[in-house]
Amino acid sequence: MNDTRLPSKLLENAVNELSKLPGIGNRTALRLALHILEQQKQDAKRLGNSILQLVENVRFCNICHNITESDTCSICEDSSRTQNLVCVVEDIRDMMAIESTLRYRGVYHILGGIISPVNGVGPHDLTIDLLKKRIENGTVQELIFALPTTMEGDTTAYYLFRSLGESIERISTLARGIAFGDQLQYTDEITLGNSIADRVPYKN
Repeated sequence: MNDTRLPSKLLENAVNELSKLPGIGNRTALRLALHILEQQKQDAKRLGNSILQLVENVRFCNICHNITESDTCSICEDSSRTQNLVCVVEDIRDMMAIESTLRYRGVYHILGGIISPVNGVGPHDLTIDLLKKRIENGTVQELIFALPTTMEGDTTAYYLFRSLGESIERISTLARGIAFGDQLQYTDEITLGNSIADRVPYKN
């Protein structure tokens, strides 16, 4: 923390680490650190232990790249879901947004980002090879592109279409009830649910 001298080096270290979190500035980090100090020690220990367990025990599904505590996530293991229907999303938050609509019973593939040359993100930085492997195994009949309606999202969808189009029976995309520039995780559940239910074929 650069603008205020703190009375404790340990407090300063905690504030510095907390301020590295997204959307957390120095003032908010200080407020959080002081709040932790005001709690019972066992409460603070539970918080610390939960973070340690998170980073040590959570891994990525070896099929779809979802967060899981085992090799395969619960969605990929769910035999009641349509395993040959794969919805391709940017990240886990988008998957959670679609799940909240209760309108989709297929499975997912999480790219871990979208192609963005400006930000230095290319195809090899994403889990596209893992998706290709799923298709080569013959377990996928349809891909749904549920990517952000932004230039980067469209670029990613186009790249996937060019790379995978000849290997897959059907490729569709969300109906454009979602406005250009919108993020899926901020789209209301009814609009998002209708968009995936009324998906349209992806065209070059």
